[in-house]
Amino acid sequence: MLFNRDLSWLGFNYRVLQEAKEKEVPLLERLRFLSIFSSNLDEFFRVRYPIVAAFAKLNKKTIRKQSFLTQDDVAEKIQAQINDQLNEFGQVLNRELIPELLQNNVFFYYNNKILPEHKGEIKQLFLSEVLSFIQPVFLHTQNSFKFLPENGKLYFIVTLANSDNDSEGTSHFCVNIPSNKLKRFYELTPINSTEYVIFIDDVISENMGIIFPGKKIKGIYSIKFNRDADINIADEYSANLLEKIEKQLSKRDNGAASRFLFQHGMPLNVQLFLATVFKADPKDMFEGGRYHNLSDLYNFPVTNNKLFYKKLIPIQYPPITTGDIFHTVAQQDVLLHLPYQSYAPVLSFFNQAAVDADVTEIYITLYRVATESHIVNALISAAKNGKKVTAFIELKARFDEANNIKWSRVMKNAGIKLIYSDPTIKVHSKIALVKKITNNIVTNYAVISTGNFNESTAKFYTDHVLFTVNKIVCTELETLFQYLQFNKNENSKLNPTFSQLLVAQFNLLPAFQNLIDIEINKAKQGLPALIRIKVNNLEEPNFIHQLYKASKAGVKIQLLVRSICCIIPGIPNQSENITVIRIIDRFLEHSRLFIFGDNDNDATVIMGSSDLMTRNLYRRIEVCIQIIENNCKKQLLQYFALQWEDNTKAVQLDSSMQQTFVKGTELTKKLNAQTAIYNYLKDASC
Repeated sequence: MLFNRDLSWLGFNYRVLQEAKEKEVPLLERLRFLSIFSSNLDEFFRVRYPIVAAFAKLNKKTIRKQSFLTQDDVAEKIQAQINDQLNEFGQVLNRELIPELLQNNVFFYYNNKILPEHKGEIKQLFLSEVLSFIQPVFLHTQNSFKFLPENGKLYFIVTLANSDNDSEGTSHFCVNIPSNKLKRFYELTPINSTEYVIFIDDVISENMGIIFPGKKIKGIYSIKFNRDADINIADEYSANLLEKIEKQLSKRDNGAASRFLFQHGMPLNVQLFLATVFKADPKDMFEGGRYHNLSDLYNFPVTNNKLFYKKLIPIQYPPITTGDIFHTVAQQDVLLHLPYQSYAPVLSFFNQAAVDADVTEIYITLYRVATESHIVNALISAAKNGKKVTAFIELKARFDEANNIKWSRVMKNAGIKLIYSDPTIKVHSKIALVKKITNNIVTNYAVISTGNFNESTAKFYTDHVLFTVNKIVCTELETLFQYLQFNKNENSKLNPTFSQLLVAQFNLLPAFQNLIDIEINKAKQGLPALIRIKVNNLEEPNFIHQLYKASKAGVKIQLLVRSICCIIPGIPNQSENITVIRIIDRFLEHSRLFIFGDNDNDATVIMGSSDLMTRNLYRRIEVCIQIIENNCKKQLLQYFALQWEDNTKAVQLDSSMQQTFVKGTELTKKLNAQTAIYNYLKDASC
């Protein structure tokens, strides 16, 4: 028995929505949680909903063969949940956040009439800044192939009367809302110390008569398309994979519509006309509000610091007195916990490697890099300084393909050796290796991370980064990089082995299986047995069944799963020993930890890049590492313990997929895991 993965994901996104309702969360942060909810839902409709819809069209005999579908009516359940969540979204925004903004002297024009004091200003704004970006398109069934609304872009459908008495019917135009080229929000002149914020949508609709002078406007309705984001790459090796992906990218924004949102109140005849013109399936048309793309709320233009979280200053660790990160790592393993600790040591590592005369070689995997990446610029500098630089870049990182392609061209021009993954497999590991020769002595420095080498996401993703000169780790990492440099035919001749590194496709699953079996055997002997796991997603059926097996044997299993969780806890005689907790807070929980054993002194502690999903375990190169150094191990054990004790942001999942907030007793002290971890690390660094 498994939870449906898409329904589980919707539960996670609902938990995000719940944060927007929390009175203790600062007002503008609550607005941002609405933004994140909206952004997540858009991605769901681009990536997952087309699959759900496709299965819904299969006959029941075919559906019954799909073990991961637990109900024949899953599509209806998904749509019902989404509708309920969107209704709640609207209530939170309209009844709570917008009134609270006004209490803080911010008037947000949201379905409001424009005040007379602002009409002239809005017209001038439209004429001077917006109008030059407006591109009206006449819609007709004869020319529908010439224009298709782009994915995620905003448009108005404008219905015009062909004559004053409507006897000659109507015409329809599509007018773009250029929020992607301009701004989504504009700040207007304050009135009596109150700030005013307006959508660009309303700036345009208020002045639609200027676009259609002398015409009678019968209706203005907002629309948006989400289009299928799946990139299908042929299952054969291509020497020019980059070009192939670029072609797929050019098609993606004009792919099949997975959701066609239209404004509430649009007449049925206009809906049917648009379905014909835009070749949309009426089943994929959904009624929504007046404003779409509310993920833009993340950049709501109010800068009152009192309405945001109090800034946590990243802890400077390790205290590098010499200013040389290589010297520090040579003395001891260094484990960073982001974003609580500063990302500076990671940047310093690559920056110093670029200019250090003793550094001869640099190897790195790049999955998602920052738009203006300091790390990639350091690699470019290293190559120009005569060092051998090899970068394995994953061109198939969803929604980051274009950025990765851009950087791959720049790196190639700088002399960096680039390696692209085989089309059939992604490299999702976050690893780097630097070779340094000092006085004819070779020292390798390894970096293994749970998150991407990305200084932007490092500010709000929780991750762990390990620096080590451990010879076994460095040798195994070098072996893996050698493996990655060859195509699949050449690799078939190689047979790399790993011990301290756990690598998907090689020893990761067997190692996890062995560790689970050890705990099962302990439980059967009447000894305490415990498995603790923290991941983003838990979906892979075989791994879940192994956890069920462990639970039935008496092993206590503590799971911290942020997003998709297909394991069902609390089933008598199957999963009664399994507890699942989800934490949503100011930082995105992103790290992956695997702890086997109840005695912390003897427990096996593993961190790495792999989630417990089929794609991670079978179709990607993932790298995890067993933590040996006592201090690093102690930190990760305490890290997990603090998260497990959270009673402010944690919810527990039950056997019906319901989420209940974890609350302590009256005598229990409130514990926020993210705050507690920050304080723990701050004290530890003193």
